[in-house]
Amino acid sequence: MRESDDIAVDTNSSTPLLEESEVKDKKEVSGMEQWRGEIVKSIVYAGLEAVFTCFSLISSVSATNLSSVEVLALGIANLVADGISSSLGDFLSSSTKEGLAIKEMAVTQWELNNHRKDQEEQLLQQYQSLGMDLIDSNMVVNIFAKYNDILRDQKMTAQKGVMPPDQGGEKPWKNGVVAFLTFVGFGAAPLLSFVVLKPFTDNELVMFIGACFMSAIALTFLGIAKAKICGKRNYVRSVGFVLLNGAVAASAAYFLGWMF
Repeated sequence: MRESDDIAVDTNSSTPLLEESEVKDKKEVSGMEQWRGEIVKSIVYAGLEAVFTCFSLISSVSATNLSSVEVLALGIANLVADGISSSLGDFLSSSTKEGLAIKEMAVTQWELNNHRKDQEEQLLQQYQSLGMDLIDSNMVVNIFAKYNDILRDQKMTAQKGVMPPDQGGEKPWKNGVVAFLTFVGFGAAPLLSFVVLKPFTDNELVMFIGACFMSAIALTFLGIAKAKICGKRNYVRSVGFVLLNGAVAASAAYFLGWMF
């Protein structure tokens, strides 16, 4: 049983804040902003993984006294292979998330079609548990009940914690392509020193120091990007943490390469 009667809402006394065409435009913009956020996340994650992986490989191989050509060949092979693996992982993760949301949307729609009153009651109780009083929560549910898609999306988000499937925003294959290009782009930074310095010197130590310098630049850029995404202004701390992480990983790789 409902704890109170449905509350009538007068929608004729208020002026629409947005025209229908403006609402549609804002939905499209929101979808694009969500996709851009996912892209930026993919760029930072793939970039950090690329620099850590490639620089650690260079460190471990350099400790074995291999030639710069051999280090470069192993680095490029590792870069391409890991880039493909990273991009496929990003694609599968995004597509699985989208598939789960679509399945959950179908389940929620079935529940509304077959047990609508019960579902409205559950949503009412959910809003009350969040601190909304009975009158307001009843009014909100009554309004949402007029629009099936909105009611369905609200149940998915508020009760099940699942975001509705993206409508024209995030594209799993685009995330995969971005992850691959980012991985190859940032992962190439440590290898550039072997390409650039080779015509000028055959000193392996100089090339390795150059790889350290190029890796530090790439990690600094990614540390700043990470701080901006998290909404934090302490760039020094973010960059310092990323550089420390890279240094520890590279040191461990170098030590293990030197031992074996």
